[in-house]
Amino acid sequence: MSNHSSLNEFLLLAFADRRELQLLHFSLFLGIYLATLVANSLIITAVACDHRLHTPMYFFLLNLSLLDLGSISTTLPTSMVNSLWNYRVISYSGCAAQVFFFVFFFSAEYYFLTVMSYDRYIAICRPLHYGTFMDSRACVKMAAAAWATGFLFALLHTGNTFSIPLCKDNVVEQFFCEIPQILKLSCSNFHLREVGFIGVTVSLGFCCFIFIVVSYVLIFRAVRRIPSEQGRHKVFSMCLPHLAVVSLFVSTVIFASLKPPSISSPFLDLVVAVLYSVVPPALNPLIYSLRNEELKNALRKLV
Repeated sequence: MSNHSSLNEFLLLAFADRRELQLLHFSLFLGIYLATLVANSLIITAVACDHRLHTPMYFFLLNLSLLDLGSISTTLPTSMVNSLWNYRVISYSGCAAQVFFFVFFFSAEYYFLTVMSYDRYIAICRPLHYGTFMDSRACVKMAAAAWATGFLFALLHTGNTFSIPLCKDNVVEQFFCEIPQILKLSCSNFHLREVGFIGVTVSLGFCCFIFIVVSYVLIFRAVRRIPSEQGRHKVFSMCLPHLAVVSLFVSTVIFASLKPPSISSPFLDLVVAVLYSVVPPALNPLIYSLRNEELKNALRKLV
């Protein structure tokens, strides 16, 4: 195969060769997927139907649940079908679509987490100006910017990745089409262009991370000045779910990115990919509903 134009399909990495393990993988992923689907759908419905949750914080949470649904729906169904039918093939266009939507949802979610930290900062550190800074128009603009940024990054990364000549093989050593694994199939130095795009993405991601850290430093400084223990508890109840989601998201991504090549193996790469692509969308609804009484009450009424 001389270049990418001769590729009609890719072969994804199977979780197991034995039929029993393939069915176990299918069952496990099906359970995770259905639980994620139900949990995020309940949050979306509760926020949309309960007028008491029509606030900026829950508006952003609704968007986050939509992104979680999109992210996990991009990877798990294909992997489940492949295990069920003992089938590893994904078409060239299907692989490109998977890369696009995964980068789109993944990037947009990170920017929403950044916006949510700003929302918490304004609510706690500048409560008298909250209505001015976080009115409905401002929230819609910030949400639109997050979705648009995710779309732009997805378009750039997908277009550049699939414009690179691929000639080494058509085997993607991952259970979904992951950009680093596709770049390994390149037979030229064109992948340096993608490395440049990744560098820009990492730089912007690092700026968002610093913004989140600074926001929470200011928030915790403000919390220390709250005289009542009940007031501090209320603030922590507002912030800890978001902080836990950010920590889960960032830690899995950092682990995947900084894993030493010396310990790399197909199995370890598979586990790491599951950690950053499956675990956060599955756990986010649980994290947000554990300490949030308003959301729990709305969910009880809904159920």
